[in-house]
Amino acid sequence: MARRLYPAVMERGPKGTFGAWFPDFLDCVAAGKSQADAIARAEHALAQAVDAWAEQGRALPEPTPIERIVLPKGSHVVAYFIVGVDPPDPSERVNIYLPKSLIAQADRRAAEYGMSRSSFFGLAVKMALEVPLGYWRVQLTEPRSKARKTGGLRAERQAAKKR
Repeated sequence: MARRLYPAVMERGPKGTFGAWFPDFLDCVAAGKSQADAIARAEHALAQAVDAWAEQGRALPEPTPIERIVLPKGSHVVAYFIVGVDPPDPSERVNIYLPKSLIAQADRRAAEYGMSRSSFFGLAVKMALEVPLGYWRVQLTEPRSKARKTGGLRAERQAAKKR
């Protein structure tokens, strides 16, 4: 989904503070000690609200044009501003086959980060895509099976027995 530009309303609050709210997301509000702080918090709040709507499977509202915003009585509007948000990419279920030991390691690390398995694998894939391809060519030549030398050559054993 393409970037959406949502209008926000900034109001003057008590003791020199500022508050911001979004007409299209009525429960999405933010406050700060300065206008810049309120805008930064509003951007974060809008991103969280859009994520929540996406997780619930709700369609995002169309942005309200600034000239159609209805202000509550008694509001102390300082400014209008626009916040751009990139909605999350929809997820798709995939089946993959991985060694059980690798899955166990991933699950332990995901738990350390407070992440789900899916989120952890998504992060790992994203990070792997950012690494130059030459690095992975060396790693991909290794077989998945482990083979270890467990003893000497048979010919050496027989030679030792004859002595």
